[in-house]
Amino acid sequence: MAGKLSVLRQIISELRYALPEGNLKNNLAFHYIVDQYKKYKTTDQQLCKAREELDFIAKTYLCYLKSSRLEQEIHNEFHGKGERTVAETANMVGFKLPQDPK
Repeated sequence: MAGKLSVLRQIISELRYALPEGNLKNNLAFHYIVDQYKKYKTTDQQLCKAREELDFIAKTYLCYLKSSRLEQEIHNEFHGKGERTVAETANMVGFKLPQDPK
C-alpha cells in the first residue's frame, strides 16, 4: 500500500508544480484523482483488476506530469534568447574555453 500512496503523493506534488496558483482545494483534477483512489481502495490481499488498472493509469499520469515539467524546464533553459557569446554557449553545454595566454 505504501507504493500506491507514494504515487498519489508524487502526483499531487507534480500538480502543485503545474498549477501557477498552487492551490489544489478547488482543482477538479486533484479531486478526481483522490476520488478514484478512494473508490478503488483495496487491501493488498484482495485481487482487484480495476485497482491494478488504476495503479497503471496513476503511474502513467505521473510520468506524463513529470515529463511535461522537465520538458518545460529544458525548453526554458535552451530556448533561443538571441545571440549568445561563444563563452556563454560553451558554459551552457558544460565546456570551458581555453584561457588566452596573453
